[in-house]
Amino acid sequence: MRQKRWIRAAGVTAASVGMVVSTLPGTAQASSHREAPMISQDPTADNTDVYMFRDATDPTKVNIIANFIGLEDPNGGPNFAKFGDDVKYSIHIDNNGDVVDDIVYNFRFRSSVTNPDTILYNTGQIAATNDASHNVRQSYSVEKVSSSGSTMVGTDLPTPPVNVGVRSTPNYETALAAPNVKPLTGGGSVFAGQRQDPFFVDVGSVFDLLGLRPINSAHDIPLADSAGVNGPLAGKNVHTIALQLPITAVSKNGTVPTTINSKDSVIGVHASTSRQRVKVLSLVGGAPRNAGRWVQVSRLGLPLVNETLIPLGKKDAFNAGAPKDDAKYFVNILDPEPAKLADALYNALQTPPPGGATRTDILAVLQGAAAGLTGAELLPAADLLRLNLATPSTAPGAFTRLGFLGPANDGSNGNADGFPNGRRLGDDVTDTLLRLLTGGTGLSPTPSSNAFPNNALTDGVDADDAPFLTVFPYVGTPYNGYGARAVADNAAP
Repeated sequence: MRQKRWIRAAGVTAASVGMVVSTLPGTAQASSHREAPMISQDPTADNTDVYMFRDATDPTKVNIIANFIGLEDPNGGPNFAKFGDDVKYSIHIDNNGDVVDDIVYNFRFRSSVTNPDTILYNTGQIAATNDASHNVRQSYSVEKVSSSGSTMVGTDLPTPPVNVGVRSTPNYETALAAPNVKPLTGGGSVFAGQRQDPFFVDVGSVFDLLGLRPINSAHDIPLADSAGVNGPLAGKNVHTIALQLPITAVSKNGTVPTTINSKDSVIGVHASTSRQRVKVLSLVGGAPRNAGRWVQVSRLGLPLVNETLIPLGKKDAFNAGAPKDDAKYFVNILDPEPAKLADALYNALQTPPPGGATRTDILAVLQGAAAGLTGAELLPAADLLRLNLATPSTAPGAFTRLGFLGPANDGSNGNADGFPNGRRLGDDVTDTLLRLLTGGTGLSPTPSSNAFPNNALTDGVDADDAPFLTVFPYVGTPYNGYGARAVADNAAP
């Protein structure tokens, strides 16, 4: 078989194929759900996805969304998932292109129990966040750090309860979620709470030796072609921190940029979580005591970088690092192992061919080329989700799922504000990255990028399993525990 012949020639073992495929988008990790060995054991501090897009309703604002606690079961009572009181959640913004933080928003959470003498999360129907029946509550503060210093821009802000079920939390969106979109001191809005997980991918098939159901027959171990299955993410929730900020508050010059090919028009964002170095457990079952300096345990900018490009032995170090130091990983990023697997299993050829750190097309994406930058305006390459604030926004439902690649996979029909120029909730990052890794970025089209199978690489899951909101925070209503089993049963054949 051609796969076995290629593997021998490349010096890759069958075991290593399975190991690398287990780190591809769509494995049990799914996007950045449990993407590295250490964070896989710490779901409360696990970044899952980061999104950023110019607001289509109010183009003077930009939305930044960071999700945490992946693969969250809605029916998780009586101790439902919540943000960690011992975790610092941060959103980092670089607005001058030096890959160093210029603005950081830090979020700290505090939980309280109104009635410790019951087993119940809620002792009756919750009609409002401050309802007496809401027993387990959480509030948070927002600190903004910039060159001007540190300022508290939000204090004692409530999170909504989780979506327990149709009896406990009726009218969830209007009565509980929407009222907890809160203003920030100095401008902007914030939301923190449970949401439906917007990421979509065929986990089961991709985990099975990079299986792509719609082109199963082209695989080196062929099966019948079939539709993709969004599992196990269908029916799952996450915890979301969402910011809607004036562009003038985050851009380099304090204006709404209008020049596309200017590094001053681009901001780069990543999210991180940190824990204090020392944790002392109580001998009598009380809350642990935490002390010492904060240590970063997870970070995320572009989706799937750690999963698909960073080898197992470096994943934890990558999570602990900063974007300014990402050059040390270029030997892996510019010679991506998943591209070699795509060639082995589907004969998806690249130009230049796999082997050696020669993928300048990937480097260009990391430098902001997909955001409209060229020449001297290109930025240092780093794992940052970058958005050109001068790019007009596309109305929800009117953009192509492949973003700047477009349906022709050559960049001509895509939308300029599509991933990786920012990331909208409906962007199909799995398919986009599959084609990027096999040379189909549209930045420098090659004959192979517009030929089968490169232009047909897809997991077959083109959209999320639930609708998004039409207003901030845009991420869909979380699944409730009462209906969770039915959703899961309908997620796969």
